[in-house]
Amino acid sequence: MGKNKITKVVIDPVNIKLDEPFTIAIGTKYNIENVIVTVVLENGIEGYGEAAPLEPVNGENQATVLATLESCKGFIIGKDISEYKAISKTLKCVFWAQVTARCAVEMALLDAFTKLINIPLYQFFGGVTNKIETDYTVDIVPPETARKNAEKYAREGYRVLKTKVGKKLKDDIDRILAIKEGAPSCEITLDANQGYSPAEAVHFLEVLEKNNIRPILFEQPVIKTDLQGMRFVKDHTSVPIAADESVFTSADAINVVRTGCADIINIKIMKSGIIEALDIAAIARSSNIKLMVGCMLETRLALSCSIHMVGGLGGFDYIDLDPHLSPGQEPFKGGPDYTAPCYSISDDQPGIGVQKK
Repeated sequence: MGKNKITKVVIDPVNIKLDEPFTIAIGTKYNIENVIVTVVLENGIEGYGEAAPLEPVNGENQATVLATLESCKGFIIGKDISEYKAISKTLKCVFWAQVTARCAVEMALLDAFTKLINIPLYQFFGGVTNKIETDYTVDIVPPETARKNAEKYAREGYRVLKTKVGKKLKDDIDRILAIKEGAPSCEITLDANQGYSPAEAVHFLEVLEKNNIRPILFEQPVIKTDLQGMRFVKDHTSVPIAADESVFTSADAINVVRTGCADIINIKIMKSGIIEALDIAAIARSSNIKLMVGCMLETRLALSCSIHMVGGLGGFDYIDLDPHLSPGQEPFKGGPDYTAPCYSISDDQPGIGVQKK
């Protein structure tokens, strides 16, 4: 397979102003402030990885990611690229809390390794499908804006729309009603980002039901540590409940299974890293829990990695991988083709298939 040792690791911050603020129940972001890792092999192959920290969710920011990656760079250089799992295990032991930094390293290693063996990453993961359909998120905006946006997204071909809730109950209801008016044929998913108490979450769903709205899932209705509270919500509704911030690790996934608090687990590589994400998926499948995939504020690089994971593993019922950036804002090109609402992965591009501009 040629020369496989890692000879160089390059770490670069990437800062991009968002066209619109990204608002969830626990915070607002105005810029993408990520970090790109490049690993270079002896034979010149480059693998790319991205860290997309979101401090309210994972406790990391760009500065902590940069510091972590600088700390572990010396350990990575000189390793054989085929040792990606051993490298990941060691980094997890030392930098267990810096998950997005570790994710960037894993992504770069897997990109380089699958380029070395000349296959697309999704084939390495199992090669189930090369076509993925995503939902699209309607931001926390006034109802009339939400209605117009929903109408626009439905015209573009999206069949599932997602919106954030959990800040103000009345505003949430008004926005959802507006989305349904603008796109009556679209299914709706809701994400509270831990914004409600268990009783508020149940009341919220009851109000929606009175307005003839039944979301296809309700994501993380309560604070992430309150698994019993999430079980209370699940026991008082027929709407499927998804655990998001409650699951960062495979041990977290086992706790969800043990407590019976969710019907769905949302896997995000920026919460778990890539290797751990595979373990979480296996636990969910073995326990008859459905799979969802989501993302943070990511460029084309990390989004493409998640698309490869979903296509490779298959079996994801809910896909939330809509892009945050226009093509002109992207620091990368290539990767899966995106024609709303679907991604298509090329079999002719090894690795993730993304290149720097």
